Amino acid sequence: MKVKLPQDQLDRLHELKENQEDFAKDWLDYWYQYSSFDTWQFWVCVGVILIPLIVLYFLIDKKRIFLLGFFGFNIHVWMVYSDSIGSRYNFFEYPYKAIPFLPIQLGIDTSLVPVLFILVYQWILNHKKNFYLYMFGLIIFLSFIMKPILVAHHFMHLKNGANYFYLFLLYVVVVLLSKAITNVFLHLHSKAKENDSLLEKHS
Repeated sequence: MKVKLPQDQLDRLHELKENQEDFAKDWLDYWYQYSSFDTWQFWVCVGVILIPLIVLYFLIDKKRIFLLGFFGFNIHVWMVYSDSIGSRYNFFEYPYKAIPFLPIQLGIDTSLVPVLFILVYQWILNHKKNFYLYMFGLIIFLSFIMKPILVAHHFMHLKNGANYFYLFLLYVVVVLLSKAITNVFLHLHSKAKENDSLLEKHS
């Protein structure tokens, strides 16, 4: 038996969807007028997406590619979530975008930033340095040097009380969470290898 939603809920849902469609069209119109192919800002946004990925392709340590890629993908996913929430509640505003259909500014925190974290993590592993110390340094650079430059050139605006210290805390949470998840999977992988070794000895 098919269960029907209450009519007032259906009406409210329909209203929200209509508003969402209108909002999406407005953003597309804005993009065509101010952030399309004929603006230098568009090509900067495209470059911020593609150049870090090209650099990563040539510099990533192929022997550790799955570890580094998993860590970087964690950074990417959490940054997408945080950017989406921040944009929806109007803490972050992106006047220029490469792709107008997405609420976030695809490139800065979804390509450039994860690649920077991957390369620093790779350097830390290769030189046996302290993870938290050097990640802390990168976070300071991103929060208090790179982001102010982006804001000054209107690639990003901070709204509703958001500031660079909040961005700093956000990066700290994202890095700690990504490292914790990576460590959990490394532990599980290590346990699986131990179990496989034990099975081989007793077979």
